[in-house]
Order: sequence, then structure tokens, then C-alpha cells
Amino acid sequence: MISIRRARLSDASGIAAVHVATWRSTYANVLPDDFLANLSVTRLARYYEHSIRLGLGLHVASCYGERGAPPILGFSSAVRCRDPQLGEGEVETLYVLDDYRDRGLGGLLLRASAKHLAQLGCRSAFAWVLSENPSRYFYQHLGGKQIARGTTWVGGMDIPQTAFSWDPIETLLDVNA
Repeated sequence: MISIRRARLSDASGIAAVHVATWRSTYANVLPDDFLANLSVTRLARYYEHSIRLGLGLHVASCYGERGAPPILGFSSAVRCRDPQLGEGEVETLYVLDDYRDRGLGGLLLRASAKHLAQLGCRSAFAWVLSENPSRYFYQHLGGKQIARGTTWVGGMDIPQTAFSWDPIETLLDVNA
């Protein structure tokens, strides 16, 4: 059984494992190999423990009762926007393990983040996505409109990124994945 819920402290290492696995598979031809090889589940788990303690909008897709499935299949995080020109709320992360994609988990996690942002009073949301991320079309499929392009510094490189927006936020809350 799969459920979408707020992250708990006990989820931190599972979230970190998803982060490392998805980055290594998704960004294999986008980010430097040595950067991906040096991603640390232990280090990221500490980061996610801290985020959960702060009460940030971190949600997980968790699995119970499916033999051989990891406890955390994916996660998302959302915060008030750091750049209000793009929107009021930002979906900072959204990752789903390869074996669990195309099951609707990404849409459910994205909506959980949007609901969190709406509860904070955000009337719009956006997400930065690496422009070469093969999953970028997922955001368009869920009604995201391209609103900006930029770069982000990852692995010692400037990497092109695209911002997708949902304005008003209800366009994301009401979408069917």
C-alpha cells in the first residue's frame, strides 16, 4: 500500500537514499560523474533530518506491505518562494525512484506540496527543473507553464534550468495526474 504523508524523522535516511538514486540515474549524462559518485546518503540524511525538525514542507510517498519495496519511494519539498517575481511558493524537490515512476506518485507528491503552499497562503507555485532533465515534460503535463530560464551551480558547473509555474495554485491542486 502506498501513501503520501508528511515526512517523519525516521524517514530521513530513506529520503536521502531516494535523492542519491534518482540523481545518479536522472543526471548521469547531465552532471559530472565524480560529483554523482560522491553523493552521500549519510550526509543528505543529516540535511533531511534538519529539514524535518524545522517543519519544512517535506512529503514522502511511503510503501507498506509490498514485498521488496523500499520504505520511501519518492519525496517532495516546498517552501515560501525566495524569488517572489516567479511565484509565492516554490516546489524545491520532487524525486521518485525509477521503478515507481509512471504510477502517479509524482503528481500526488506535487499536489501535496501545492496543498502545503496553499495552507501557507501562497496563491501560486513554481519549480525550477534542470533543462536537460528527461522528466521536465511531467511538469508541463500537469499544467506547468514555462516562465523563466536560468542556470544553477551544481557539481562545479553552471547547469541550465527552466522554471514552471502554476498560477493560480488551484490549477495544480485540481489537476489529475
